[in-house]
Parts: sequence; structure tokens; C-alpha cells
Amino acid sequence: MVNTMEPRYMIPTRRHITDVAVPGIYEEVKISVKTSLASAERVALTCDAWTSRATESYVTITSHHISEEWELVSHVLQTRVMHESHTGSNIAELLKTAMEEWDITGKDPAIVTDNASNMNIAAQLAGIPHVKCFAHTINLASQRALKLPSVARLLGRVRRIASFFRRSTTASHVLRQKQKLLQLPEHKLMIDVVTRWNSAFDMLQRFLEQQPAICAALLSGEVRKTEKEVCTLSEADITSAEEIVSALKPMKVATLVMSEESSPTISVVAPLHAQLIHDLQESSSDSTMTKEMKSAICLDFSKRYLDDEQKEILYMASAIDPRFKALPFLSEDKRQDIYVRVIAEAARSQQRETDADIVPLPNVEDIPVQEDISAGPSKRPRDSFTLADLLGQTYGGAVRPSHKKNTHDQAEEEMTRYKEAAPMSLAGANPLDWWKQHQSEYPLLSHLAKRYLCIPGTSVSSERVFSTAGDIITTQRSALSPEHVDEILFLNKNFKMK
Repeated sequence: MVNTMEPRYMIPTRRHITDVAVPGIYEEVKISVKTSLASAERVALTCDAWTSRATESYVTITSHHISEEWELVSHVLQTRVMHESHTGSNIAELLKTAMEEWDITGKDPAIVTDNASNMNIAAQLAGIPHVKCFAHTINLASQRALKLPSVARLLGRVRRIASFFRRSTTASHVLRQKQKLLQLPEHKLMIDVVTRWNSAFDMLQRFLEQQPAICAALLSGEVRKTEKEVCTLSEADITSAEEIVSALKPMKVATLVMSEESSPTISVVAPLHAQLIHDLQESSSDSTMTKEMKSAICLDFSKRYLDDEQKEILYMASAIDPRFKALPFLSEDKRQDIYVRVIAEAARSQQRETDADIVPLPNVEDIPVQEDISAGPSKRPRDSFTLADLLGQTYGGAVRPSHKKNTHDQAEEEMTRYKEAAPMSLAGANPLDWWKQHQSEYPLLSHLAKRYLCIPGTSVSSERVFSTAGDIITTQRSALSPEHVDEILFLNKNFKMK
């Protein structure tokens, strides 16, 4: 067809696409990404490891910063193969090399990873602040509750029922008929994944939604008696499933909130962490299983975010978010301490910027004095008495300027007005929009907002690269070299910049 349309056109070969076209576009887009990062006030990173279908181990690094227009900008920087053991020192060297390659060492980077010990060590060795992924923290706490014997047994029964209806074409057909008859959504039953706690929540929620249709299908004559006996649940089991869904619902909502990528999430971590612990306190109306679940989750939550550096980052980010600036989850003393820290850091940040902008002036003594020859010889002034002779001592001197506020006083004044302002609504609000509107009103605090609100509260952005990688490194494309995997993933996420 191409030959008929234009016989002179030479179709690019596979080798040309692989060795010339893709690398050329990659270099162009890489320059655009570096330019974007160079304008950032601060750059935050997320890092996670994954394994491809070809059993190659990769580490993906993403970056996040706030642009001059107060938009949260994210990039996938690199996806590099890692043949060495995933020790903290090896990952630290990978991080240092990446920061040097992308010229962000001087951007005061912070990193967000999962709760793995090797990631903690890597951040320490790389010398950058570390924040643990809150979505991963929720997963670990919820998994602890789902592994309780009573909960695990119920999940096994529901899983067996869902597997039966997904495996049997006859039972699946009967279920669809009953869904239509009962006017229920024609949804398939779900089966959970061991590594994702929310899949167990979704499985139970879907089971409870379709429970009338499931009972009707099992009571029909088209399902064998043996299958009915295996798939039948008692009323107590159904009640227990409802209790599990009710207990885990706050965790599900928190996970959805933290998975947002278009608005800041680091400032939400501390309020959510405190609220979840509060909501999961035992009450007298809870069943024994519900109390055990809440106790397990709270016990796991209490072990997280104990590091002083992490807590300070989370509290500072919440204080600089107009939605949570009141910090009601902290004691009065701790709240005032955070405000003092915000003021001090805002002043320091402004002072560093001022010092960087100062251009040294030449010494006055080194400047040669030139006489004004064109003016001619100077004349001796005639003796005269003027108002200056009478009042010169009092009023003739230069007017002394009033005391100029230093950066600390200015930051303190801004913080006072910021706390007195009405808080931002939680409904569909983006704190970056608020700061864009009030940037001129709070110049020092807005500068600090860009430094903290750019840090994501989760490493979800890195994990989402894995899903894209699964579409790229398929069974038919398992021979892709690591260099091409890096280039294709990079262009898939960043090509819109070009």
C-alpha cells in the first residue's frame, strides 16, 4: 500500500526504529524533563522495585514537583535493571546516580517508598529525608486483621463460592438469570488477591451485594446438591461478612484518597492516621471478631511513623495545608511547636534565597575619584545665613528609616494571619489552587508550601508504572533489552511534554 502511495518512500526498518528513532526521541524528551526539574523549588522522589515477565528485576524512580503555575508535575525518570541484590547500599548508590544524572541533588530531594527495611537503609545512606508510603502502611495493617483465624476462615468460604460461580458455566448462567429477576447489577463475583487487602474487601462487598441472587441460584434445581452444600453460608457468616466490610470501610476510603495523584497527599497522612486510630477504637456494641480486627489494625498502626524526621515532615505538610492548618490531632504544646518550626523554616528558606541573589558590590575605596573638569574652578561661597543654620542640627540630617522587619518577623506575621483565615473546605478542594490565589498574601509561607506539598504520601505513582510495564513487556516481547524497556516506559509517561 505504501509503495503504491509513494514508491520513493523507504519504510523504516526495525533496526532504525530501535537504534535511531526511539533513542533520538528519548534524548529530546529527557532535555524537556530536565528543564522542568530545573525550575522546581524542590523535587520529591518515589522508588519501588518490580520483576518483569522475563524475570528481570527493575527499580523505577519517579519525580514530583510543583510548577510556577502551582500545578503538581510528575515524571517517570528511569526504570533501570538491577542485577545486584536489593540491599540498602546498592539501592542507595542507584539513587545517588539517578539524582546526579537528573541534576536534582541540589533540589533538597525527599523520597517516598514502602516500609521495607532496605528502603529505609537506602534513604539513610543516600542522605535524603524518607517518608513511608501510607497506602502500604494501610495494606500492612489491614492484612494483619485479615489473617485473624475467624476472618480468614470466612474469607475462604466466600472465595470458594466466588470460584465456583466463575468456574461453572451453568452456575454462572443461573446467577445472571437471578440477577435480572431480582433487578440486581449484573456483576461477576470477585476473587481476592493475597497481596492486596482491598481485593478481599471488594470480594466481600460484591458477595453481599449479590447474596440474594447467589442464594436463589443455589436453591434452583440446576445446581448440584454437592455444590449447594459446599457453597451454602449460614446467617451468622453473612452477618460476620457485613461486620468485616463495616470495620474495613474507613481503610478503603483512606486508600482511595491517598491514591489521588493530581493533588497533594502528604498533608493528608497525619490527619488520616490519627482519624483511623480514633475510628477503630473498640465500642461496647462491637462483636468479638470486630474488636479483634480493630485491635490488630490499631496495634500495627501504632508501630508506624515513630521516626521524628518523618513525623516532622508530615506535621509540617499538614500545617501548611489550608485544610488541616488547625492541627486538631495534636496536643496544644505540639501544635505550637510545629507552628514555630514552620515560621523558622520559612524565614531560613527566604534568607537562603536572598543570600543566593546578593551580588557583591565593589569596595568604595577601590573606585577612583574623577574630578569634574567641565564645572570649572570652584567658587568660594558667599557668607549667608539661612534656615539651615538655625534648624540644621535638628532637622538637617538624613531621615532615619523605620525599623525594617526581618524575615523571621515577617514569617511570624504571615503565620498569624494564615491561622486566623478561614480554613479551606474539604469537598473537592485542591490546596494548590488556594495557594495560587493567596501567594502574594503569604509570600514566605507559599514558598514553604511548594517545598512540602510536592512530596506524595504514597509510592502509588511508581507502582502504576508496573501496570504499564506489564502491557509493554508481554510474552511476545519478553526479549526487550533493559535499555529499551527504560526508554519506552519513559516515553510512555513523559512524551506529552515534547
